[in-house]
Formats: sequence, structure tokens, C-alpha cells
Amino acid sequence: MEVMQVLHMNKGEGETSYAKNSTLQRKIISLANSITEEAVVGILCNNFPDSLGIADLGCSSGPNALTVISEIIDIVQATSFRLGRPIPEFRVSLNDLPCNDFNDLFESLPEFYNKLKREKGGGFDRLHWLSQCLALPLTSYSYKQVPPALDSKARTPLNRGKLYISKTSPHCVLEAYLSQFEKDLFLFLKSRSEEMVPGGRMVLSFMGRRSVDPSAEESCYHWELLARALMSMASEGLVEEEKIDSFNAPYYAPCPEELKSVVKTEGSFVVDQLETFEIDWDGGVSSNSISEAHKTDLEKFSSGQRVAKTIRAVVESMLESHFGKQIMDDLFYSFV
Repeated sequence: MEVMQVLHMNKGEGETSYAKNSTLQRKIISLANSITEEAVVGILCNNFPDSLGIADLGCSSGPNALTVISEIIDIVQATSFRLGRPIPEFRVSLNDLPCNDFNDLFESLPEFYNKLKREKGGGFDRLHWLSQCLALPLTSYSYKQVPPALDSKARTPLNRGKLYISKTSPHCVLEAYLSQFEKDLFLFLKSRSEEMVPGGRMVLSFMGRRSVDPSAEESCYHWELLARALMSMASEGLVEEEKIDSFNAPYYAPCPEELKSVVKTEGSFVVDQLETFEIDWDGGVSSNSISEAHKTDLEKFSSGQRVAKTIRAVVESMLESHFGKQIMDDLFYSFV
């Protein structure tokens, strides 16, 4: 499976699209806002720049795509006013893998640009990726590589009947995922260090775990449910069991200790602040307290249905590439 070609959120505006099923991600953005604000204020108070380079690495599409950028502009404006300084020029880069739904993202830019002009007096300029050009890179859960040791071409599958780490996975599977995560994050940090201005800050969000055990349910449960649903379908002859054995999720949920270890080993950054937030997979929506007339499309479903839709919007592209489009509806119906 070529991850670069199949790893993207569900496109468009349909019922299973990421645009319609990203309440969870919007909640995470909201929870992390105070951390982003502290990073932005730190940059401005340390050495107020004439030009502020911001890069959203893994911007995706849909209603959340420009939310963080808009919030950063608000923070910069408020801080500039408080310090009695002119608002710096904004240079914004929206970056993602090639198969991201950039059409949807680009269609939303004119209105966003007009809103900036009306309310904030700003807009977008081109960002050239040169040395020391970024003040504030941001990214969310963007380290997704399948460990080569788990290559689907292996004669004997190492993680049979599973899609990711589980309680029954051999120790070598856990080691392979951790090793790949460490390599990917090390390279990411090294690359960003070459692009950032002195005094810059970086805000990273991860789907992680609190436990040091990588097979803890908090980080594996949704993959375990998908594996069980697929194995049930295999028993009915709807999917080949070998297909399940050969799939390995391009995903890793690190614990704080693993993050800190890679940051220390790479050496370009220090961890100013590390916070963990616990959030329900349905985005923390309490549909019982919302009147029917004011519910969004996602809020009209049960909690289980919302969880299935949220996960489907994120992982369907890679599952469809491996197992085929024809089983997707049945798979996520079973997942509920």
C-alpha cells in the first residue's frame, strides 16, 4: 500500500465526508487553542517580527481547515494592539499529501480572504519554503508510515487477524511501530529546525495515549473493533482473511515519554508545554441537550453512529484501497 496515494480524509460534502464528520477534530482544535495562543504570544514578545510565517502541515479540508489560521490571526491582532506594534505581515502555507481534497479547500479561500479583509485587514501572501522562514509550524497527527518490518509482502504475517497493535500482537510488532514513529518524528523535527526562524515555536497535536503500554485500549480500541468486524466478514466469505493479515495501519499513538525522548534525542527543540486531553470519539457531542432544529447533520445520529462516521471519514480511503469499495458500507455498519 502506497500511503502517499491513499492516505487522505474522505473528500467532498457527502454523508461520509470528512467535512460533515469532523466534530472530534474541531473539539481538539478548541482544546489546544490556549497552547497555540501561548506559542504565538511567546514569538511576538520575544522578538516581534515584521513578517510571520505560519504553516499548517496536514491542513486537510472542510470547515476546520482554516479555523486555526483564523484563530492565530485573532491572537496576533490582539497581542499587537496590546504591545502597541503594527500587525505583522502574514505568510500562510496550507500543506498536505497530494490526494487531499484541495479543491474543497481552495473553494473556501475566497470567502476566507474576503472575511480577513473585512474584519482583520489581512490576507494571504505566498510562502517560499526557504531556510529560516517559518515562525509557527502547526501539525496534527501527521506521522503516518507503515513500518517496513511489517511489509505486506512478508511470507508469514507477523500480526495475523489484526490491523494495528493489540494485546495479542507479538512484541516485535510493537517495536516496529515505535521504531518507525521515532524515525519519522526525528526527521520531521530536523527538517522543521532548518526552516524555522530563531525564537520560533511549533505546536504539535497527536492522537496519543497516557499509558506507557502501546497496546493499551485507549490507543488501539477502534482498530481492534475494525479488525473484529473484518474477521466476522471473513467468516462469512465477504473478505479474504489474508487481506486482513496483510494490512497494517499507518498510525501510531505515542505516550508523552516517547515524544519527549525523540525531542531530546534530535536536539533542535525543547518541550515548553505538554498537555493531554481525554475526548470521546464522537467529539463530545451531547445531542440530547440540543433541539432538533439546531442539530448539525452529525449530531442527529446516535453516539455509536457518530463514532463510526468520524472514523470512516478518516480511515476509509486506506481501507478501501486494500479491501475494496464494495465492503465499506457493511464494514462500518458492523462497526457501530
